[in-house]
Amino acid sequence: MIKRKGFDGKKIYPDELNLSLTPSLRKEDPTIPKGGETERVTRDNPGGTSLDRTIIRWYFESQPQGARIFWRVISSNPAEVKNTNELWLGNTPFEETRSFNIQGLTYENSRDVQIEIKVRRQGYLDQTKRFNVRQAIDQQEISSFFDMVKVEE
Repeated sequence: MIKRKGFDGKKIYPDELNLSLTPSLRKEDPTIPKGGETERVTRDNPGGTSLDRTIIRWYFESQPQGARIFWRVISSNPAEVKNTNELWLGNTPFEETRSFNIQGLTYENSRDVQIEIKVRRQGYLDQTKRFNVRQAIDQQEISSFFDMVKVEE
């Protein structure tokens, strides 16, 4: 119960207010069902975990268009999730739906893993951005815009 002292002007609110608070039930994560947080992505059983089956929207744009996009995995725990070399993804504009398929990845350790996106175009400076894998899984998207900067000669 919250009590409020009255005032001389016109009363708009009551002197007492009774509130009843009830805890809300946490909704299950639609992406990773309960119990799937520790399932590890492996080559032996492709598509065997909820994380393998989680599809992420990848979207990258640049100005000017036609920049080459490369990606790699950066892990703060390489014993579980290995770092990778750069892989060519495509040219901007780029849009695709695909899973990460990162060996050793679990929903639990995904917060310690980043995806690095590098964009290159001749005559322009390379640009790099990093994205947290856990956030990308939760948002079901990894996307960005790159405003390319010309190289001064």
